[in-house]
Amino acid sequence: MKDFPSNNIRNVCLASHGGAGKTTLAEAMLFNSGAIDRMGKVAEGNTTTDYDPEEIKRQISISTSLAPCEWKNYKLNIIDTPGYFDFIGELKQGMRVADAAIIVVPAKGGIAVGTEKAWEYADEIKIPKMIFVNKIDEENADFSKVLDQARNIFGNSVVPLQMPIIENNAVKGFIDIIEMKAYKYEGGKSTEMPVPDAAKANASSLRDILVEAIAETEEELMDKFFNGEEFTKEEIIHGLSKGITQFGVVPVLCGSAFQNMGIQSLMDAIVDYLPSPEVKPEIKGKKPGSDENATRKVSTDEPISALIFKTIADPYVGKISMFKVYSGTLKPDSAIFNPNTGKSEKISQIFTLRGKKQVHLDKAVAGDIAAVAKLQFTNTGDTLCDQAKPIVFEGISFPEPAISMGLEPKAKGDEEKIGSGLHKIQEEDPTIKTEINPVTKQFLISGVGEQHLDVVVNKLKTKFGVSVNLTDPKVPYRETIKKKVKVEGKHKKQSGGHGQFGHVWIEFEPGSTEDLTFEEKIFGGAVPRQYFPAVEKGLRESMQRGVLAGNPVVNLKATLVDGSFHPVDSSEMAFKVAAYLAYKKGMVEASPVLLEPIASVEVYIPDAYMGDIIGDLNKRRGRILGMNPQEKGIQQVVAEVPMAEMFKYATDLRSMTQGRGSFKLKFERYEEAPSNVAAKVIEEAKKHMKEEEEQ
Repeated sequence: MKDFPSNNIRNVCLASHGGAGKTTLAEAMLFNSGAIDRMGKVAEGNTTTDYDPEEIKRQISISTSLAPCEWKNYKLNIIDTPGYFDFIGELKQGMRVADAAIIVVPAKGGIAVGTEKAWEYADEIKIPKMIFVNKIDEENADFSKVLDQARNIFGNSVVPLQMPIIENNAVKGFIDIIEMKAYKYEGGKSTEMPVPDAAKANASSLRDILVEAIAETEEELMDKFFNGEEFTKEEIIHGLSKGITQFGVVPVLCGSAFQNMGIQSLMDAIVDYLPSPEVKPEIKGKKPGSDENATRKVSTDEPISALIFKTIADPYVGKISMFKVYSGTLKPDSAIFNPNTGKSEKISQIFTLRGKKQVHLDKAVAGDIAAVAKLQFTNTGDTLCDQAKPIVFEGISFPEPAISMGLEPKAKGDEEKIGSGLHKIQEEDPTIKTEINPVTKQFLISGVGEQHLDVVVNKLKTKFGVSVNLTDPKVPYRETIKKKVKVEGKHKKQSGGHGQFGHVWIEFEPGSTEDLTFEEKIFGGAVPRQYFPAVEKGLRESMQRGVLAGNPVVNLKATLVDGSFHPVDSSEMAFKVAAYLAYKKGMVEASPVLLEPIASVEVYIPDAYMGDIIGDLNKRRGRILGMNPQEKGIQQVVAEVPMAEMFKYATDLRSMTQGRGSFKLKFERYEEAPSNVAAKVIEEAKKHMKEEEEQ
């Protein structure tokens, strides 16, 4: 691929709800530019950007992909992102390095919640937007309805640059609102035609919307507007570009990616109106190891700096790191510094990716997106820079996992392969988290949603040859006692030679801390001092399993008050066993109870869903603690809910709110479980223990 200067590069991210046609749009752009010689189809599994076996099987995008192409002496780095919520981490990776977002909206379905989320994230990271109304050739498509919907939801900054020409329920072409010229689609190209009389009035009213938005970009244009003077084409284009860059204008274009209608016009608009990387005056960062600010201008004259925004675990090439150069020029066979790890990396070959295909680059200049293989000490979100002029850019804000499941191998001995596979998957996808629960000893995998975890399971099987099962997480219940008792523990065994003798009287009562509180009140040497640690150790080991359901015991105070010993047969082991016998007896007599973990939950939802959410939390045995209004019509519901009721909440909340709700959850404390809940847990535990004994 030839070299392009920074101002001839356009980094655009395709973002929307799932199924809007982003991948097909990327395919049409690649075809129009000559980067590919035929358009692939999602249904046939042969598109450039959906190349992973999971994407081909599911016919959806799962990973963010790059699709660079050349158009009229410009380089378009098209970033195709997934639209489904479970893969929002991929959207955030793609948008992080884009200089503009193209929000793709289907002409029939209109604006869905995923579209709103993409818009919100583009606003959050402050990049300009353009709307492309796709699939205008489909039955019941309605461009005007979608435009009105977009203006109602996103505001009057949304302005049309085109409108489709519909004749006999078929799309014939479009009207260019700027020049008020009509074009018909023929053989993938647009040729000029007269503006149909039936469309003139509508086109004129749309042009009024456009002109009014342009007028607000500059004082001189505003004066001209109020004086009733016509804008020149140059003034409209200038005002449009300025308005887009300053977030005051969001242009709307239309077409059909599948039929390759209007895509060349969209590509022209990307070149003409969307900003180059140089438009940002400087990129902010920090000096390594401090809060002191540092900046870089997007210029090849500055020291080299780049951000790793995505990692790919390629089974043949190894680790591929995709990056955006923010300043300077990166060349092959050079060294570069990672201030996040304090290590230097060797850059060998530099290439760009078109889907999975590597395209060689001689260099990567400021503003460009490229890739390099086999970096040893660098991960997603890390900065690479000149060691003499270090800077650390802000990483990528990934969503916290919302659902956890137990993960276990189908075959014994596969644990090492699972660990290795998951490590590589986590390099690619930082939204996946794994841990071994310290209480239940269960291996847990956490992700954004059930489909997300299902993809991980399938990748483990297809990429790393290991099969696993997902199971419900075990609730980390605890046990404690409610009353004070005094019990005896006596261990006496004679088997020829030295015997075993340990004898204790221990008072058990509820303690004030989670850990064991151990005291001794022995008088007259009934139990020698050297055996006290053995008694305490015996109790601590015994507390790992309660008498109700085998859960760890907490909040226990034990006082050694009496006992006896044998000068020959007593030993530390004998007193450990005696302590265990006393523990078993004492726990049964001291009114043992099951404790369940309680979570503090914050749910964020649009006001319209408030009743449903509160009703659902009540069904989950939740206690509503408060409701607090937030910005943009969002309500925060604060509650405390047993953890056992929250494992599938991410899926249920998404269903109840059509994906508009989100929540935060953290462990708060333990509480006594209701008797009906406790009975069920104890019964399950006994059944499980019986099955283990039989095995």
